[in-house]
Amino acid sequence: MKQAICTQQLTCTYPAQGEQLSLPVLEDLNLSIEEGSFTAVIGPNGCGKSTLAKHFNAVLLPSGGKVWVFGLDTQDEATLLQVRQTVGMVFQNPDNQIVSNVVEEDVAFAPENLGVAPEEIRRRVDEALKAVDMYEYRQHAPHLLSGGQKQRIAIAGVLAMQPRCIVLDEPTAMLDPRGRQEVISAIHRLNREQGITVVLITHHMSEVIDADRVIVLHKGGILADGTPKQVLPQVELLRSAGLTPPETTQLLYELNQAGWDLPLDALSVEDCAQALYDEIGA
Repeated sequence: MKQAICTQQLTCTYPAQGEQLSLPVLEDLNLSIEEGSFTAVIGPNGCGKSTLAKHFNAVLLPSGGKVWVFGLDTQDEATLLQVRQTVGMVFQNPDNQIVSNVVEEDVAFAPENLGVAPEEIRRRVDEALKAVDMYEYRQHAPHLLSGGQKQRIAIAGVLAMQPRCIVLDEPTAMLDPRGRQEVISAIHRLNREQGITVVLITHHMSEVIDADRVIVLHKGGILADGTPKQVLPQVELLRSAGLTPPETTQLLYELNQAGWDLPLDALSVEDCAQALYDEIGA
């Protein structure tokens, strides 16, 4: 498959402040993300997750190495606007991304500033709101919506720019469980139905179970990389990085420590329950 995002020996070092020495947040990081994939990036606080995400649409530029987005060099000023239209960013707090008093006006904001024709804006706004299941709220005031609904509006605003990739930097961090489920379901639907490449930065292990790929960042580098069933059962590795495995995996792991023989890759609640049923029934 075609590469959507590629980093080569990516290094990012924030400037020293006062007596604090400058330390690399990312160091010689090589990564390739396939077009149309759903990639989840996890890691402890301070490991470089958000810093990496901001390199994907040139919010940050490399201190060393290179980042390419669909073949575009993020350090090439001539293609900067194209990079940012190609990769849309969604951040933690939806309130910081909402700029209008009416939902459809907020979604229209970015294409209007890009000079898109009014008829095309109308089409994009309607399609984007339908894609995140928020079309019926198009005349509502955003501040009256729930957190999950606001975040879906923020995603619709990015969709209206027609990006090929969406990078979401902990988009559910400020949401309750219901809001988190709304947002994650919407993201998976966009990936599945429209083929949009998704990069999800998260600290909620339950959100990565259905990803195509999980990347574990630790101390500015890649600690583990594979499918959820390859990465998440590595309980000791995750704990060494300060991460808590999914609750299902923890349960199965503790039972195995007590002498059971259960598959640690039964990640979903349903698969975990079936594994327990099979073991008890045997």
